[in-house]
Amino acid sequence: MTTVTSPLAGAAVGLSAVPDPVFSGSMVGPGTAVDPVRERTEAVAPVDGIIVSLHPHAFVVADADGHGVLTHLGIDTVQLNGEGFELLAAKGDTVQRGEAIVRWDPTAVEEAGKSPISPVIALEASADSLAAVLEDGPVETSTALFKWK
Repeated sequence: MTTVTSPLAGAAVGLSAVPDPVFSGSMVGPGTAVDPVRERTEAVAPVDGIIVSLHPHAFVVADADGHGVLTHLGIDTVQLNGEGFELLAAKGDTVQRGEAIVRWDPTAVEEAGKSPISPVIALEASADSLAAVLEDGPVETSTALFKWK
């Protein structure tokens, strides 16, 4: 069983609170979301693994079992064309849980008219393959968000 920890400090809000029907409807996959602290911060690896996809606004880390975990920094942030995001790692890098991947500013995202709420998704998973999904309350980057059975 893989434990997925929060890539951000803030508050767990659950997918239903994500202002995007693709995420709130679990079309990308099951998981939860984090409303991040409003300060320049680093998004960190939610599991030990390899960065298999990396964009300024989103990244996927695959663990040793091949489970891919998507962290999407904000909603519609692809439209910012990387403005306000700084890559701290590269696609193909092996990372440890808690290792910084992207530096960004949720306040700047909000000022640009986008939501900073960040989905954390279990890719290619079904809802019943997750356990202990955290949907509310404060989180740190070490807080467990869900377990992948």
